[in-house]
Amino acid sequence: MTNDTTLATIPVPGVDAPITAAEIDGQPMVSLRHACDALGIDHSKQLRKLKTKSWATVDLRATVAVDGKAREMAMIDRRTFTMWLATIDEKRVNEAARPVIVAYQAEAADALDAYFHDGGVINPRATEHQANALIFQARAQMELCQAAQGLIHPDHLEARARVVLARGLGEHAELDQTRKPLYTQDFLKGKNLSRTKLKSVAGVFGKRVKAAYIAEHGREPEMYPLDLSNGQTREVRAYTEADRPLMEQVWREHYAPLTLDVAAVKA
Repeated sequence: MTNDTTLATIPVPGVDAPITAAEIDGQPMVSLRHACDALGIDHSKQLRKLKTKSWATVDLRATVAVDGKAREMAMIDRRTFTMWLATIDEKRVNEAARPVIVAYQAEAADALDAYFHDGGVINPRATEHQANALIFQARAQMELCQAAQGLIHPDHLEARARVVLARGLGEHAELDQTRKPLYTQDFLKGKNLSRTKLKSVAGVFGKRVKAAYIAEHGREPEMYPLDLSNGQTREVRAYTEADRPLMEQVWREHYAPLTLDVAAVKA
């Protein structure tokens, strides 16, 4: 591989304009300066901003532009480019780019909402190859759901199967809200605790909820494999939205003063 990287223009899905990019180590990398110029925003400010973001990958490269001159340029990978576009202030871009940014960010918001709350989303512009790959993935996940019968809490299993099926059909999953999975961590996040306070509370809170569940149902809550953001899987207690009142009861009895403390600090 040479030290210089040759720039070229490539089409960008969802954006009706080519973007200057290059292939680096087999991956497409976008020229941040050219992207900023196209949007009419300051390149140096955006570069400083990206250097502070944990999700951003910025690679300084000696590049050869279309005019044949060598320059050092900041290149960002596709993941960073996709996320970065969603963070741009639509009021600061030029008039020509504004409708594109507004439409892109609206679609990005819809996609993130569907991903986190419905379990997945399909791009309506997906190619036939991409669609077939998603169908294959959905089929494999449905087979896993069938194989997991008797091993996983039936409410969780049904919810997962509905999400997988809806994703394969390009639709939103229709779930019985009382049977929707509810994790103690998610319940605690809804209490607006600081990260430090949440970590200190989570372990004992989980044990108290488990004890309250046993007292009410005469059995332990079943276990469920939770997929973590780092790709690992961890066994957690399988609660549903039907158990939220039980968690609220435990919270009121043991942790209600924490809510008052948080509110006082914010005031």
